[in-house]
Amino acid sequence: MLHGRDAEVSVIDQLLADCRTGRSGSLLITGEPGIGKTALLEHAATADGLRIVRSTGIESEAHLPFAGLHLLLRPALDRIDALPAPQARALRGAFGLTPAEPGDRMLVGLAVLSLLAEFADGGPVLCLVDDAQWLDRASSEALLFAARRLDAEGIALIIAAREGFAAPGLDQLPLTGIDAPAAAELLAEHASLSPTDRYRVLAEARGNPLALLELPAALAANKPSSGGSLPLPATVQAAFLDQVRQLPEASQHVLLVSAAEDTGDRGVVLRAAAALGCRPADLVPAETAGLIRVDNHTVRFRHPLVRSAVYQAAPVSLRLVVHTALADALDQPDDADRRAWHHAVVATGPDEQVAAELERTAQRAATRSGYAAASAAYERAAQLTPPGADHARRLVLAAEAAAEEGDVERMAELATTDDQALAVRAIRVRATSAFHRGSLRTARQLLIEAAALTDDLPLTAHLLLDAVHAAWYLGEHEIADAADRLAALPLPPEDPLTHVARLLTWAVRSAIGQPEPDALADRIAAARRTGFGDTILVGATSLQATGQDAQAHQVAHELLAQCRDQGWIGRTPPVLVCLARASTFRSRHTDAWNEATQALQIAQELGHRQWIGDTSGVLAYLAAVTGDEQRCHAFADDALTAPEPGSPAPGASWAHWALALLDLGNARWDSALARLTALHTGPVRHQLPGLRSIPDLIEAAARLGRAADVHEPLAQLTSWASHAEQPWIDAHVHRCRALLAPDEDAAELYLAALRCHPDDRPFERARTALLYGEWLRRARRKSEARAQLRDAYETFRRLDAAPWAERARTELDASGEAVPSPGGGALAVLTPQERKIIRLAARGLSNRDIAAQLFLSPRTVGYHLYKAFPKLGVTARTELADL
Repeated sequence: MLHGRDAEVSVIDQLLADCRTGRSGSLLITGEPGIGKTALLEHAATADGLRIVRSTGIESEAHLPFAGLHLLLRPALDRIDALPAPQARALRGAFGLTPAEPGDRMLVGLAVLSLLAEFADGGPVLCLVDDAQWLDRASSEALLFAARRLDAEGIALIIAAREGFAAPGLDQLPLTGIDAPAAAELLAEHASLSPTDRYRVLAEARGNPLALLELPAALAANKPSSGGSLPLPATVQAAFLDQVRQLPEASQHVLLVSAAEDTGDRGVVLRAAAALGCRPADLVPAETAGLIRVDNHTVRFRHPLVRSAVYQAAPVSLRLVVHTALADALDQPDDADRRAWHHAVVATGPDEQVAAELERTAQRAATRSGYAAASAAYERAAQLTPPGADHARRLVLAAEAAAEEGDVERMAELATTDDQALAVRAIRVRATSAFHRGSLRTARQLLIEAAALTDDLPLTAHLLLDAVHAAWYLGEHEIADAADRLAALPLPPEDPLTHVARLLTWAVRSAIGQPEPDALADRIAAARRTGFGDTILVGATSLQATGQDAQAHQVAHELLAQCRDQGWIGRTPPVLVCLARASTFRSRHTDAWNEATQALQIAQELGHRQWIGDTSGVLAYLAAVTGDEQRCHAFADDALTAPEPGSPAPGASWAHWALALLDLGNARWDSALARLTALHTGPVRHQLPGLRSIPDLIEAAARLGRAADVHEPLAQLTSWASHAEQPWIDAHVHRCRALLAPDEDAAELYLAALRCHPDDRPFERARTALLYGEWLRRARRKSEARAQLRDAYETFRRLDAAPWAERARTELDASGEAVPSPGGGALAVLTPQERKIIRLAARGLSNRDIAAQLFLSPRTVGYHLYKAFPKLGVTARTELADL
């Protein structure tokens, strides 16, 4: 019976009941040692109708990548062939089942989700993970990545961890001590004490169930003085140690070996213990005392605190003997990583042999995407290396592994070296850390510094391309300086880097009002001819900056496909943001929303504030299109949060544009003009929203009779149109001129704009039709006005641009055509997740393909299709395209 845990048991029982009906869920139970986390997991394990997989984190295994995850998933590994090939490769490599390939650590998380979903085909599954605070980081990240995406697979995941374990996105169940009546009842059930001892135990336990069970035995063995109470963990550990000290010395030694051994492998424990003069029979007293459980293969401690107490209480010299014995006992090739770490514990000074072992361990961990483990191994190897070239090299390798992990603080801390040959690599790591943190001035300065230190021309080009990227989010002076340095490099004529650099420098100089004389089309053609090499993202963003949205969309889509094929989930946020911007510009607002929300979720998981801010700005704009004031302001606030004091926030330009568009849609002309004026006179006016929001600026100014204020922005837009040679920009120029023109010229300008608008930008075309329709109505040409306004209204309604549809509907009413309030379209009855899935299914994608795109399991995709079909009145996927 679990005393005092009725509320917690109810939460768990509901999670398990949902699991049996096919709904998935996850729960994190947190609390201090002994508070009852394990007991709640055991309660869950007694539930009927569920298949159970479980794992336990072990403190000494924290440096072995995917050790905890492998233990959890062993029962499901026979389903690994059913996974998509990149996921199967990643999981096999992570578990050492095949030679590992360099890959994305987050791909393993997606493979975990898919594997659990496949395993759940045979019935609902309960996953139990205890002591998660001691899981290796690779296991923890993969497990949490999967947990946040559980939906309709029939999987319940319950994780228990000590306070401080971070698991954003999971429901939390924090445990405190049980109340006084429950504590008294539990104590009375397990011990018969005098009133004085009973009071002492209740006072010192403070509702901790483990203490209530263990302290009576300690009191019986050694009655303490009547002084003040001890801190709880020390008290409980002391209770365990009293039991340990009553064992024969040989049994105590076997217990210490078991505490230092990280897998619970009985054979390894006994081989190592034999070196200390112990025999298998020496396990018996410890097992009889209930401190350990022994079976044919494993030795497990009754509670993690027993292991901790045994290990920490042992003299350091004895621990070193034990680790040496364990290293000798681990004599198989597969044991190399564990053996290296035991040797590392023993080493007290420089030891090249152990350092080399650890370096090989780090290399193996990195190929399995266990970058946290690799970083730790490289760092310990450096500590065992005397000052010199190898010491510096290993520290830089540790920093680079931390960079792959995305640990922005750790990578900067490790990337320090006086070795000139390694300085560029170290500085580049620190710059990457600064960029991810949003410290853009620091990142730019470090990259320029690194570029000045190397004679390697391609490396210099890459460093300066990154410097231009960092400077793009700063002011015009910083970006001009970085672009000048890049343009000055003597790059080979047919190197892809050359043409990417030339295209990027044209884009940034044009953006800051310093256009170069040669034709933009020539630079684009050269870049497309040679390809973008490994700078394809720079190529896509450069195309976007020059107005080549269709090409930018194509290039970004190709890169996203490459990321998915290779499993580079952690690299996808900037690609998805680039794609979301392209989709936004081309009025594919639903696609853009899906792409941006995926980017934001992954950026949040990585803790990359730069991409959190950038993506939030795009989402604020998309919320503005729909008229969602609350979401628009919330995302804009996130985008306007500057990680670095004194620098613009990464998403500032998009946030200002979004808030201005929200004002325009709701006819708040003064506020819109004020926001757009601030954007166009501020430090980020060179960014994409600067040029692209000029039509909005001119519309707001024209509404307020301030046409004289916007002649310079119109000239800037006209110049851009002449260089970019894009019909959609010409359409904007005609529309802006129509807003500012006298009545006798306006009609022809509006018609010219409508002729230039391409079909793939319906939102902007509808805005032109709305403005023309308003002008026609004021000119009392109501029949012509109704045709334009009706076209605009239908387009806005289809795009879910509510405030714009309402403006068009109001104008139609004024022109004499009554229009009912919009109903939201066929897909309005669906949830946002269902809409995403239905749109992809309508393109002919399979459940597996949809799952890969949305980072879901195929079972979840099937569940949402099953729920959506009746709402839409369809019975087959082939009917979806018509919707």
